[in-house]
Amino acid sequence: QVQLVESGGGLVQAGGSLKLSCQHSGRPFSVYAMGWFRQAPGKEREFVAAISLNGARTSYTDSVKGRFTVFRDNAKNTLYLQMNSLKPEDTAVYYCAADSWTVITSELPKYWGQGTQVTVSS
Repeated sequence: QVQLVESGGGLVQAGGSLKLSCQHSGRPFSVYAMGWFRQAPGKEREFVAAISLNGARTSYTDSVKGRFTVFRDNAKNTLYLQMNSLKPEDTAVYYCAADSWTVITSELPKYWGQGTQVTVSS
């Protein structure tokens, strides 16, 4: 099994930055592609970013390209999301997820964290 625990959320003003972390435990971290998803109130959960097993490949939803960066440290079993130039519309609960690259980028992954709240004030 896989356990995922997010941290790093909080309240930030528009234009500010936050760095989210996701600690992975259980089955080996390096066998999973990883992703970040978010869910705003009243909206469906949406894909934000994904990273391949070794970090060589990444994918982003259009609305965060150029502002968010996903990266991983396989030695620390940790996934990160650096979020810059934050906007009020980025406000959501952010979830990390683990599965294959195909599932992460096109379906709902099998393993999820509990989520961390990000609030961007205008």
